[in-house]
Amino acid sequence: MPPVRVGTSTTVSNPVIPGFHPDPSVCRVGEDYYLACSSFEYFPGVPLFHSRDLVNWTQIGNALDRPEQLHLPADTRSSGGIYAPTLRHHDGRFWLIVTNVVVGNLLFTATDPAGPWSDPVPLPGVPGIDPDLAWDEDGTCWCTVAGVSQVRIDPRTGETLGEPRRIWSGTPGAKAPEAPHLYRIGDHWYLLIAEGGTERGHGVSIARGPSPSGPFEPCPDNPVLTHRGREHPIQNTGHGDLVQGPDGSWWLVLLGVRPGGGSPGWHVLGRETFLAPVTWVDGWPVVGELSPDLPAPPWPLVPAPAAPARDDFDLAEPYPYWISPRRSTAARSGTKERPGWLTLHGRGGTLDDPDAVFVGRRQQHLSCRARTLADASDGRGGLAVRLDELHHYAIETGGGEVRLIARIGPLRTVVASRPAPPGPLVLGIDVTRTEPPHDPCTGPDTVALGFEEQDGTFTTLGTLDGRYLSTEVTGGFTGRVIGLYAASGTVHFDWFDYTA
Repeated sequence: MPPVRVGTSTTVSNPVIPGFHPDPSVCRVGEDYYLACSSFEYFPGVPLFHSRDLVNWTQIGNALDRPEQLHLPADTRSSGGIYAPTLRHHDGRFWLIVTNVVVGNLLFTATDPAGPWSDPVPLPGVPGIDPDLAWDEDGTCWCTVAGVSQVRIDPRTGETLGEPRRIWSGTPGAKAPEAPHLYRIGDHWYLLIAEGGTERGHGVSIARGPSPSGPFEPCPDNPVLTHRGREHPIQNTGHGDLVQGPDGSWWLVLLGVRPGGGSPGWHVLGRETFLAPVTWVDGWPVVGELSPDLPAPPWPLVPAPAAPARDDFDLAEPYPYWISPRRSTAARSGTKERPGWLTLHGRGGTLDDPDAVFVGRRQQHLSCRARTLADASDGRGGLAVRLDELHHYAIETGGGEVRLIARIGPLRTVVASRPAPPGPLVLGIDVTRTEPPHDPCTGPDTVALGFEEQDGTFTTLGTLDGRYLSTEVTGGFTGRVIGLYAASGTVHFDWFDYTA
């Protein structure tokens, strides 16, 4: 990811991790920061990032990168799978607790956050979702979950010690008290939660008490952060986690979305990771302005290395940003069959199928361009922008033809088709953000799909409205993923480009 300075050094860009990177959880170890996000139905699961400055982040891996760690059968529903990890460092180890809605709550450990991570420790006695871990001065481990209830556990065995008990329910009348995080700060234990639902009513609230189990008194100024009912470019703000900066100041990582177009506004990248400053007044956190141009922190920024724009598929291991729906595609993809090319073997279906052979990366920019060189002489496949199996656009080649295919809910259609030029074919997708002024019904962006002619000119087969690949239309918790697929037979890809 490129450095996120904007213009001068006085501001930095928010989100600090753009694209479908929701439910951030952060921990500090010395001068280093590590952050984990939800991954839902995608494999590998739980992307992990490293930073030295809380602003510039580099993906260092995925915690759940082995099938024995991540059970996601083909019938796992979209936006199922992995919910809301909590990442902590304690007693010389990293601890990751997470919900897999297919099997329940699970705990993983590692000495290096880049991996390898352990096999899962099941937590059958921990109910609910969004589990949190905190240790008190006696070494007792407390697990708090959405609701908000709490139980003591032995994190090495997964055994619960006692029965879960309700400790706080958030603001009276507010729905979905979730994403709890428990901290000892100064003389108090603080319980930070999200509430109001992860849509436009989302917010962050906090309570404090004398012990990990309370009793908890709510902050008189709850919610300490929300953008509900505000005219603001960042919406759905919530699911926060507190951390101290290099100078001892406090900060909040949280999720938010950037709606575009007219009414009601459509967000297409999913929920992204933002950063906001925190000060303390009378023992309560006060969250500063959450802005797309965040005032730069008062410490030196450490630029992160940029992810390469092109993947030539020459490396022995794929870049960590590549993901697939539900299960590893290792048995049906690889770079050894045709060196320097990614080979995908289709299952004989379409992208509408839950077990489609698709390998993609998260769309991270409101406007972007993707290209690939595809050889479909022995199969059928291409380049697609996917939100789920019921909502995607694809430019597909095979059988001497190139086609633009759109799937929008129950409707699937070939929008346009042309005879394909001979030989491998450059396929392309151009996403263009809709800039104001626009009317209330204007979509957030357009998605143009096409191919390159033999003389190098690019032919657009069609330009589609991007709102139909937005969460407001599809529902769920994920964002767009752009990538490569094989529908049937064998399809080879020489390279893949993604640029903003």
